Amino acid sequence: MIRPLLRWLWMLAGWLELTFLTTLLYALSFLPEKKHGRPWFRMLFRLWCKAWTDALGVDLRLHQRNKAAVPRQYILIANHPSAFEDIGIPALFPVLSLAKIEVRNWPIAGRISAAAGTLYVHRESRDSRQQASQAMLEALEAGHNIALYPEGGIKGKRLHDHFRYGAFDLSLRSGIPILPVFLHYESQDDFHWSSQSLPRKILDFMLSSNNRVNYHLYDAFQPEQFNDKESYCNHVYAAFLEWQHRHLD
Repeated sequence: MIRPLLRWLWMLAGWLELTFLTTLLYALSFLPEKKHGRPWFRMLFRLWCKAWTDALGVDLRLHQRNKAAVPRQYILIANHPSAFEDIGIPALFPVLSLAKIEVRNWPIAGRISAAAGTLYVHRESRDSRQQASQAMLEALEAGHNIALYPEGGIKGKRLHDHFRYGAFDLSLRSGIPILPVFLHYESQDDFHWSSQSLPRKILDFMLSSNNRVNYHLYDAFQPEQFNDKESYCNHVYAAFLEWQHRHLD
């Protein structure tokens, strides 16, 4: 009985912190905008994401399995089995994330994410994908890290049958390495987002019987090791398949 009680007290404190930060960031989001967000706002945004983690009662753990140092600048990629990584990744890494355009229209959260410099894409539109690619390239040129999901959306609990080439083309064009993170939700059914509404999914997170979430950081892939985006993509996808076997099978 003690452990569940402590978890609910932890979540209560998280919701109080989240309410305060949401009110603060929403008010600050009306200040004049700056491309890719203001540095101080991005710092507060990361605290906001961490507050969401506490409010949902998620035990988020980063496992540093990398042997080499994390590059000064990187393109972070990860598998995408849940909606939680939209807050889990920026809670742990200083990145500008690529998100589906629908997020921009979410009440309150959409405005806060936009003010933090989040980049958006209409996944079914080729023109939108090209515009998003250019926006990510400009963000990299400005010195930012970016995060995206090469599966192109939430496809299932396990890896989709392929990665899209966008992240690898961007790495080759910019010379910025790819930093891979394999996401492992111990209670996959509770964290996987399929057809549920967002409020229902939030409740699933909070009521999960296993709230442990493991983000496994591996060594970066250097673009100079590859001649084209196809071989680059296939090599990294094979590594993710190996990590999936290691952590899920």
